[in-house]
Amino acid sequence: MAMKEIPQTQTQTPMKLQVPSSKNRSAGQCPAGGGGRREAGQCSALRHGSTLRVLTLALGAWCFLGAWSGELGAAEKLTLQEARDLALRQHPRITAAEFKALAARQAVQQTRAALLPTFTLSAVAVGAADANTRYGAPGGINNPAIFERVAGGLNVSQLLTDFGRTDNLLGGAKDKARAEEAGTDTVRAQLVLAVSAAYFGAQQSQSVLRVVDQTVTTRQTLLDQVSALAKNQLKSDLDVSFARVALEEARLLQLRAHNDLDAAFTALGTLLGERESRTYALAEEPVPASPPEDAAPLVADALRRRPELDRLRAERDAAQKQARADRAAHYPTVNVLAGVGVIPVHDRRMEDTYATAGLVLNLPLFTGGRDTARQKEAELKARAAEETVKDEEQNVIRDVRLAVLRARHAHERLALTAKLLEHSRSAHDLAAARYKLGASSITELSQAQLNLTTAEIAQATARYEYLLQRAALDYQGGSLGAR
Repeated sequence: MAMKEIPQTQTQTPMKLQVPSSKNRSAGQCPAGGGGRREAGQCSALRHGSTLRVLTLALGAWCFLGAWSGELGAAEKLTLQEARDLALRQHPRITAAEFKALAARQAVQQTRAALLPTFTLSAVAVGAADANTRYGAPGGINNPAIFERVAGGLNVSQLLTDFGRTDNLLGGAKDKARAEEAGTDTVRAQLVLAVSAAYFGAQQSQSVLRVVDQTVTTRQTLLDQVSALAKNQLKSDLDVSFARVALEEARLLQLRAHNDLDAAFTALGTLLGERESRTYALAEEPVPASPPEDAAPLVADALRRRPELDRLRAERDAAQKQARADRAAHYPTVNVLAGVGVIPVHDRRMEDTYATAGLVLNLPLFTGGRDTARQKEAELKARAAEETVKDEEQNVIRDVRLAVLRARHAHERLALTAKLLEHSRSAHDLAAARYKLGASSITELSQAQLNLTTAEIAQATARYEYLLQRAALDYQGGSLGAR
């Protein structure tokens, strides 16, 4: 899952341009008189540029800080743990998984009922045309005699043995319920990972926006200074054009950063169950320690704790028990039946009460190959489920090792981006100094500004990339979202 990263970083300091001149100007003074029209123009440009620069910086800082403080004041404070808990309580994906797990438990009760006795109350009223009425076409081998009567009674049936068929079916139902519970844990872990990614993505977008806002302020200041100098013919119109292009590029970055931030908060709000777009003041998370060098312990933990593997193993066990149950369908079943009742109205040949009991044995001799085909089907499915578990174990091992590599890379990137920012800032300062002295063109300064902005964004995003990769590593190891 790729995401942009963005921690807080030092902001660029607006560059102050000074025009090198004589000792008087180097001391911050203008010639008292007789300095010529050009020197007077330089002094006027310096005064104008200094005043404009101060006003621009003051206005920009006031607007930026006011907007930022207003935004934070209106935003709801939210920590990562609070976001995860809120998603687990409100997201419909969790609720649906929990309902499926509850439904699977009811299937266990249904299967267990076959091992318990069945009690049935029966009442019957029969009328006959005469005393010797016979049922000529009953549709089966039944007693054709019909006796006029009104009777009621209690019937009991109990399975004595079916040679393990029902026991295996019950075990398979329990395994399926266990698989659904593991599926709920899988949904929990996936949702927690998605919330973490959205949370860090929103923080990344906020950090990028802060960098870009400062870049716009800095480049606006540069444009104002160069424009003031150009009016006094101390800089060329080409310099003004380059400064204006750099400013517009920064504004494009700013527009994109605003859009990315809105999209990030939309994604986070959706995971939290919000139907309306909201802005949050997201709390910073501490940076974890560097990931372990040896991935073997994490692989062992993942093979033991990953809910996806628990679900597949439970499904495999259920398939194996189903195969044993279908094999037992070839064996006989033994049931005991009993009944007691009264016959208040009856034919003279019947008694007032009755009681009976007996054993019933059923042995399937020939079913047209149905039971054999079912057994083979179940056995093949059990073997397929076993291979599916092995395949998923290989995938988990691969995913854990890749997650460790990505986390290491993200951790190393923290130090590298810090060095990149340091070198980019030094290069920018040198380019600015050369431009002030007139030793380089504005092209070199613009490139240095671009490199500095890129380095600041990279350094800002490195923190959140590492946080996301550590969350992904916890997910692959089976510890993220575990109950």
